[in-house]
Amino acid sequence: MNSLQTPTIKAVFFDIDGTLFSLKNKTIPESTKKAINSLRQQGIKVIVATGRSINDLSHVKDIQFDGFMTFNGGYCMTVDGHLMFKQALHHEDIQSLITYSASSGVSFSLMYEDKVQISHASPKVKELYNHVNIPVPPLYEEANSDIHNVLQVNVFIEPEDEISFMQNIMPNSLSSRWTPLFADVNPAGISKKRGVELFCEHFKINVSETMAFGDGGNDISMLKYVKIGIAMGNANDNVKESADYVTFDVDQDGIQSALKHFGLLD
Repeated sequence: MNSLQTPTIKAVFFDIDGTLFSLKNKTIPESTKKAINSLRQQGIKVIVATGRSINDLSHVKDIQFDGFMTFNGGYCMTVDGHLMFKQALHHEDIQSLITYSASSGVSFSLMYEDKVQISHASPKVKELYNHVNIPVPPLYEEANSDIHNVLQVNVFIEPEDEISFMQNIMPNSLSSRWTPLFADVNPAGISKKRGVELFCEHFKINVSETMAFGDGGNDISMLKYVKIGIAMGNANDNVKESADYVTFDVDQDGIQSALKHFGLLD
C-alpha cells in the first residue's frame, strides 16, 4: 500500500459499475460529472477502467474521457480511436468452456470487440444484465462460433468453485470478481494494473502521478498499483483492505469527496 502523501496527480482511472455509475439509481451522480470535468480543466487525464466492452459505454457517454481501458485491461483505446492494446483469450480455454457448459449447464457470456453472446438466458444471466442496465445479449450459436477473438468471458459459477474451475477448465486465463453472480475471465497477465501501465506509457506519465477509484475485485490490482488507490464506500471489504483510502458510497458523492480530500478539487 502506498504513502498517502499527496503527489502531483496527472491521471485518474475510474471503474464504472458501482464507482462512476450507481447500480442502485442507474445514474451517474451530478457531483461526479462536475468533478471529472474539473479534473480535465486542470489538464489531468481521466480514463475509464472497466470490465465492460468497448461498445458498452453508453452509461458514461455524457462525460468526456481521455481514454478507455475496457475488458479489464484487455482492450485499451484513446478517445480519438487509437487502439493501444488488444489481447484475446486462448482459444483452447474458450473451447474447453463451451464443452464444459454443454455438460454442466454453467452459463457464460462471450465478449468480443463488436458483440456479446450468451450460452443461454439463465436466471443469473438475466439478473446480471438487469443489474448493469443492459439488454440481454443474443444467444451463442456453435455453428457460427469464433473461439479465436474472445476478449473476455463472464462465467456464472459460485465463488467457492472458481479456483477449481480456472485450474481445470481455463488454465491459460485469469479470473476476477466484482459480484457473487459471476467471474470475469481474461487472458493471463491481463488486468487493470496492466491497463494503467499502458496508459502511463502512452501519456508519458509516471505511476507515482496516478490515482484510481474502484469497488470490485477486478479493481484490486489497479488500486494497489497506482499512487493513491481509492475504494468506494460501497466496495467489497477485500477491495477496501487493498486501497489507500476509503471514500463514501457512489450515491453519497464519494468521488467528489475523495478528490476534495486529496486537494484535487476546491
